[in-house]
Amino acid sequence: MAAPGGPPAHEGEGERSAAPAVELRGITKRFPGVVANRDIELRVRRGEVHAIVGENGAGKSTLMKTLYGEHRPDEGQILVDGREVSFRSPSDAIAAGIGMVHQHFMLADYFTVLENVVLGSEPTRGGRLDRAAARRRITEISERYNLGLDPDALVEDLGVGDRQRVEIAKVLYRNARILILDEPTAVLVPQEVDELFGNLAELKREGLTVIFISHKLDEVRRVADSITVIRRGTTVGSADPRTTSTRQLAEMMVGSELPTPETRTSTVRETPVLTLSSVTVAGIGGRAPVEDVSLTVREGEVVGIAGVEGNGQAELVDAIMGLRPLSGGTVSFLGDDITTWSTRARREAGIGFIPEDRHRQGMLLEAPLWENRVLGHQTRPPAAKGWFIDRRSARADTERIMQQYDVRAPGPDTLAVALSGGNQQKLIVGREMSAGPRLLVAAHPTRGVDVGAQAVIWGLLKAARREGLGIVLISADLDELIGLSDSLHVMLRGRLVARLDPDGVTPEDLGGYMTGARTAEDAA
Repeated sequence: MAAPGGPPAHEGEGERSAAPAVELRGITKRFPGVVANRDIELRVRRGEVHAIVGENGAGKSTLMKTLYGEHRPDEGQILVDGREVSFRSPSDAIAAGIGMVHQHFMLADYFTVLENVVLGSEPTRGGRLDRAAARRRITEISERYNLGLDPDALVEDLGVGDRQRVEIAKVLYRNARILILDEPTAVLVPQEVDELFGNLAELKREGLTVIFISHKLDEVRRVADSITVIRRGTTVGSADPRTTSTRQLAEMMVGSELPTPETRTSTVRETPVLTLSSVTVAGIGGRAPVEDVSLTVREGEVVGIAGVEGNGQAELVDAIMGLRPLSGGTVSFLGDDITTWSTRARREAGIGFIPEDRHRQGMLLEAPLWENRVLGHQTRPPAAKGWFIDRRSARADTERIMQQYDVRAPGPDTLAVALSGGNQQKLIVGREMSAGPRLLVAAHPTRGVDVGAQAVIWGLLKAARREGLGIVLISADLDELIGLSDSLHVMLRGRLVARLDPDGVTPEDLGGYMTGARTAEDAA
């Protein structure tokens, strides 16, 4: 097939060039007890950014995995450039010109950009990696699409935005003409979002097609040429971002208006819940990921911590939860020095934890929901009866959480892996809030959830704050940080470099502090 914009390769090619880049007709995908997609219709024009939006569990991820060859549809047709295709694996999709950039980056930190991009598709010469050829190709891709990549840079030294551009380069290196981007702005600051949208504009100018999945409706309206809305496994309509408001789009998705994180009535009390004094976490062979951090969280206070990922926030959370030892400083909880306490002791004392990575730290994916309900709380009711797990009570309480937090699954015996990411997150939030904590460490509590679930989680955090819960909030959603926080700190290279008033800072200002473009003197 000719390159986009080139002459027809053979008879009939001109007719196909008028066909959609991707067309899905009546796609249905079933899993045991669940119909994930039902009679989905989707048409994506060549050379456009086409957004797909919908609630958690609406079937977006299943649909994209089907298009990418990870699932095979039970019914329906997939057409690429006017030709019907049948993918048995992602390799088949890649061969057909489809590439996917997943929300969680799939990069090897200790490899260079070049090594990450070519991994699995290495050019060889004499049986060895042809680095010169790889470098020429990567440099050409970087310049053509304005990615700004250094082939010899180590991935571990790159920021989040640069890592995402490496992922985009990986699919372009494999000659993708259709790119699927899953929640591509979830961990980006506003400046990096602008850069990404600039990259997408370059892709469009070159005739490439982008399928853009996001929960951030303002961004969808800004970048998309057209929008498809999916609700409960089926398409419910399309929207023109030029004539559809964010509120209208939200109502199409979930039938309600957009939530707001705003909470300006102070509930802060005098009693300290958490005190960090000169906390330092040792690094491995280099700079300490957390260095000399001091802060206090009081009853009824949300302390927000902003920062580009990789600047020590994850290690600070680990230090608070006892998952990582300190090389200096102390951690106090309700007046007790808990620096040497185990994670279990901290949890039993009343510290709740919503982890950054629900799969790595928050769930057992191959275990049923009721077992995930008791995870981390297995020594207390309703999970425990004496020395034993009370399965009946655990199942009943899991059903309560499913109903109260709108966790969509057949029942408490459903495996966690069968749930969408948003429903997994709602189960974790329900589990932690049900334990009645005095302090909640919430790392990205609404990452990957739709506006309806986001509203539920924000409402729970606000209500708990009114009742005196102290909260440490870490989030890549700057509106969420500004709206929910009573005080706001910026973390850069392992240190708290600025303290800001949430009432007087914008997301753009906050992004400047996070990247080092602004300093604490600017906040004075």
